[in-house]
Amino acid sequence: MTEKAERAGGSRVLFALPYGVMGLATAAELLTPPGFGMLPLLSLGPAFAGLVGTRWRTAWIGSLAGLMCLLLALYDGQLGRRRISIALVCVAGVTAAGLVAAVLRERRDAELASVRSIAEVAQRVLLRPVPRVAGPLRVAVSYTSAVAQARIGGDLYEVVAAPGGTRVLIGDVQGKGLEAVETAALILAAFREAAHDDPDLDGLSRRLRRAVDRELHGEKFVTALLAEVTGEGREVTFLNFGHPAPMVVRADGRPLFPEPPRFALPLGLGVHGGDEPEPFRVAFEPGDQILLYTDGVSEARDAAGRFYPLDERTELLKAADPEAALEELRTDLVRHTAGPLHDDAAMLLLRHRDAGPDPRPAGDAG
Repeated sequence: MTEKAERAGGSRVLFALPYGVMGLATAAELLTPPGFGMLPLLSLGPAFAGLVGTRWRTAWIGSLAGLMCLLLALYDGQLGRRRISIALVCVAGVTAAGLVAAVLRERRDAELASVRSIAEVAQRVLLRPVPRVAGPLRVAVSYTSAVAQARIGGDLYEVVAAPGGTRVLIGDVQGKGLEAVETAALILAAFREAAHDDPDLDGLSRRLRRAVDRELHGEKFVTALLAEVTGEGREVTFLNFGHPAPMVVRADGRPLFPEPPRFALPLGLGVHGGDEPEPFRVAFEPGDQILLYTDGVSEARDAAGRFYPLDERTELLKAADPEAALEELRTDLVRHTAGPLHDDAAMLLLRHRDAGPDPRPAGDAG
């Protein structure tokens, strides 16, 4: 059963619960001798309604519970007895409490919806949609938050088609919350400006390092991977600042994880010394694919603690549409964890404009 179906099933149960408990209370009253004292159980109906329903539904169920009290008392010949009055007071009191709870919950939900809409606007400003076509590349992006209600976090990505080539950035800010968002905004702004101005990847990386060093203090840092595709796109150049290695998927489905000849510290830790990042180049022929991702993908674990086997999932990237292929991979990632991710997961898939992976099995190619 899918998560959406489970939520729908749970909603139906909660919707029917007040009627179910009132039905059980009615049956108990009818099956026990008059005066046994089961009528106050009818107040459970408006109690449960106040937890999940609107104020109007709570008022309706409370009124229904009061009417059932009167009808059952009339049926048993107990109308006017003290216990009937007590049962009616219980129903009225619980209904009033349920109405207060429903009103407060509706106000909270409205505030949460407002905050979510603001977060979505902030995301569109911070992580604006990447171009589906940039220079010689076709691009697809996927972002999965670790919290179902969240729309924004510390992972970042950008694709810029500049005169000198197509520049790509993916990164992961240490920490969470607004501070991480502010840092992500700083890096993206610096990258978007430098990607158009600097003639080479080294100059672009120096601009990023200066921007981050000015703003980050202490042990805060950002892992990042820069990529540049020039000309016809037959070669890609990487600069790695402590980020997970890109996955290059050859046309035959074979995955490679190229690593730099010399590892560099993440952005923000340059003041502590360490080597400068060294560019490294990888062949990128038509039919190949490049997947850039954050550690929310590579470090996702299942219930047994096993990491997500990204190198075994290249078959999921065979769809002709890069967005569909990336969605297949994202769905499999969420399925692997069997629940919410423990960290945000961003992915960028790069393909040549004039070629994609052969959708036929290898034995059928010819």
